[in-house]
Parts: sequence; structure tokens; C-alpha cells
Amino acid sequence: MVERVDRRPVDSFLLATLVLLVGMGLSVLFSASYFRADRLFGEPTYFLRRQIVWLVLGMLGAFTATRVSLEALRKVIPLLLVPTLAFMLLSFVPRVGVQVLGARRWIVLFGYSFQPSELVKLSLILYLSHILSRKREQFNDPINAILPPVLVAGFFVALIYAQNDFSTAFFVLLVTLLMFFVSGFPLRYFLSMTIMSAPIATILLLSREHRVRRVLAFVDPGRDPAGTGYQILASQGALADGGLWGVGIGRSVRKLGGLPEAHSDFVFAVLGEEFGYIGVVVVLGLFAVFAYRGFSLAFRLEDSFRSFLAFGLTAGIALQAALNMAVVVGMVPATGIPLPFFSSGGSSIVVSLVMAGLLLNLSRDASVSEGGVHG
Repeated sequence: MVERVDRRPVDSFLLATLVLLVGMGLSVLFSASYFRADRLFGEPTYFLRRQIVWLVLGMLGAFTATRVSLEALRKVIPLLLVPTLAFMLLSFVPRVGVQVLGARRWIVLFGYSFQPSELVKLSLILYLSHILSRKREQFNDPINAILPPVLVAGFFVALIYAQNDFSTAFFVLLVTLLMFFVSGFPLRYFLSMTIMSAPIATILLLSREHRVRRVLAFVDPGRDPAGTGYQILASQGALADGGLWGVGIGRSVRKLGGLPEAHSDFVFAVLGEEFGYIGVVVVLGLFAVFAYRGFSLAFRLEDSFRSFLAFGLTAGIALQAALNMAVVVGMVPATGIPLPFFSSGGSSIVVSLVMAGLLLNLSRDASVSEGGVHG
């Protein structure tokens, strides 16, 4: 399945952007995590060392992804849903699935924890790229062409929601809808799906008390500044403290216990405090370049499978980054979605790097064509 000969070099701008994001992410993570690591484990580098281990695994996965034969990969894509489903089901098995902050997002195997919903993101993007490109000429036949991808995507979204992980379920649903849209899905079916999804998502969002509290905290964090609104106010305070140039790397005060999840979901707030608005703009710019190169690649690729795959991979990373940063600045309610390449977490960094590796692989095939997402 691995190709021995490169036809063309990968997109150098995309590769350079990825390297810069990973490098900055590692340095910011260490700064954001060393106090908590020292307090909890007596080892300031605890989170950094774990992240480096996962980073190495992710880089190996990314390298393999840049070399894999996409045609051979396409043949086994439906089979990839089987282990993905198995891992998801394991999260509901006692002593294997682990509940953290009320959600059963994690499984523990051989002493290592893993978040199977991260695998769903990758597997579903691969599957939708495959099935939508194969069925796009039959979209007028809803039973054979439209129902299978809708049922598969809906099933995995429901499984993620059953883990009590609404934010990831919503994110996967959003990426799925975007892929349906760019595939040339009949507008009447797409609008029907969107219109049906919106009220269902709203009802599910408001069906749990802790989610309602998050929404209320987002609307008015000042009504409970020491409780539900604390995290939003703390992250906004960290950004404000950073000013234009920041307080300097390693000098964040908020990470010293005043900012919950400073090394994971709110690492962007630490970046803003230490590097200031200049650092924030640099990171925003890097993700914008990543998104631009990825989406423009999707419009230039030769066939629809590669085009849809490039779009889905780019959306999966760029949209996740946008949602995380939007939470930190208070534009959307807290979601628990990590910042790609920055937040602590093995599952996220490995899957994000493999997705980026596949995108680099696709960049070798870029050529002007009418068969992509615009065809």
C-alpha cells in the first residue's frame, strides 16, 4: 500500500506551515503545562514528555500517510469503519471506557488512554470522500446513493453523542454536512437534512443541565463569575493581560491555577497571554495559510475522491482550530474541543498529523481540473 516513488514533491508551503504549527504548539504546551505537571506529578516536563512520545508516533503516521497509495487506501476504506466502530463500542465497556468530566470519551488499553471519537473524524472523512465520489452521479436515486452515507454518518454521530460528548458529535455533524454540500448533494436533500438537524441539535444541547449552564455562561458570564462563567472570564482575562506583545514566554500568571485546562482546551489563552496579540495573529495566520492551501488544493485535484478528501481533511483541522479559538475569546460556548497541534492529548495530535500527512500526499497530485468540489 505504501508507494516507493514520489511523483512530485509535496506542497512546501503546506509542509512549512505544519512544521511551524507543531513547533509553536510544543513550546506553548510546555509553558502552559509545567506548573500543573510539577504540582500533580512532581515532574515539570510530564505533559511535555508524553506529548513528544505521541508527536513521534504522529509523525511516523504522517510520514506513512504521505507515502501511502491512495488507490490502495480507497479499496480498504469501508473496512476501516469496523475497528473504528469497535473502539467506539469499547468506550461503553466498564473498566475499559473511562468517564472524564461526565463524558465517556476515553478508552484505556494496555495502560494507554485513547479517544476513539478522534478516529471517527478521520475514518468518516475517508468514508464520505469515497462513497460521495462514487455515488455522485446517482444522487437522484436517494435510496441507493444518499441513504447509505447519511445512515453511516448519523450512526457515528449518535454513538459520539451517546458518550455524552455533544461538542464532538456536533463538530463531526458539521464536517459531514459540509462534505455533503461540496459533493454536489442535491440542494433539496441537503436543506432537508440541515433543517431537521438544527432543532434536534438544539433539543439535545438543552437536554442536559451542564450544557444549559454552559450556554447561560456564554450569554452572560458575569452572572456567575466564580462558577460557570469563570472559565470564559479567565481566558478573556489572559488574552487581555497579554496586550500587544505579551508578558513573555513562560511568564503567564493565569496558568498558575487561575485558568482551568490551561494545557489542553484553553492553551490558546496562555499563548495570547505570553505572546500577546502579535502571537495570536501569527497563529491565526498559520491556520489561515493551512486552510487556504488545503481548500485551494481541493479545487485543483484531478478526481472527485481526492478533491473531497482534501476538503474534508482541511475542514477537519481548520474548523476545529476555529471552534477552539472561538471558545477562548468567548464567541461560542465552551466545547471541550482541543486546538490541533497545541493542546495536550495523544489522540488529537496523532490523528491531526495523519490527516495532515494525507493532505500532503494529495498535494502531489494537484493539477487544474474540473472534477473537484466545483465540478
